[in-house]
Amino acid sequence: MPSRLLSTLLFVLLPLALHAAPAPTPQALVAAARSQVGVTLQYDPRYERLAYPGGDVPLERGVCTDVVVRAYRQLGQDLQVLVHEDMRKAWQVYQQQGRWQMKAPDRNIDHRRVPNLGTYFARHGTSLPPSKEAHAYRAGDIVTWRLPRNLTHIGIVSDKQSWGGVPLIIHNIGEGAREENILFSYPITGHYRWQPR
Repeated sequence: MPSRLLSTLLFVLLPLALHAAPAPTPQALVAAARSQVGVTLQYDPRYERLAYPGGDVPLERGVCTDVVVRAYRQLGQDLQVLVHEDMRKAWQVYQQQGRWQMKAPDRNIDHRRVPNLGTYFARHGTSLPPSKEAHAYRAGDIVTWRLPRNLTHIGIVSDKQSWGGVPLIIHNIGEGAREENILFSYPITGHYRWQPR
């Protein structure tokens, strides 16, 4: 009887272990971000009501923050919940960082705003000074930028580099998820490392 119980447990638990989320390593984060290239083909910033937790717009579209949120979600970290709950605890901190008139946290959009993700990573990870040196950026780092017209942007540092040794960035700046040499194309406003346990 004990061997039958052990066999049953192995039959049930082994598939779960094989399909568990990847370990939250920088390489796993980069792979999760890269898996969106060729899948997310459009940039679409519309506000939408989302399921909670685990809410998302259709994978073929999204914005820059969705690349980051979807990558971490593949590693078992739901930034929709984490950011929303952290905003409820530290509303004043987030309100100071945002440039819009927020009246309260909104679980449909909190995690889809660059300043909110930057604030979350600074509060729960490591915030590093922006650098103009390529070697300061590691695979799996998160970078934010200020674009023309005072727009914000976010992406994940790749494990691949340009011919000049500059790390590529996995992001969605308007034409879907891509892996490109844009690290120093715009002023860098934030540099973060967040590797949850």
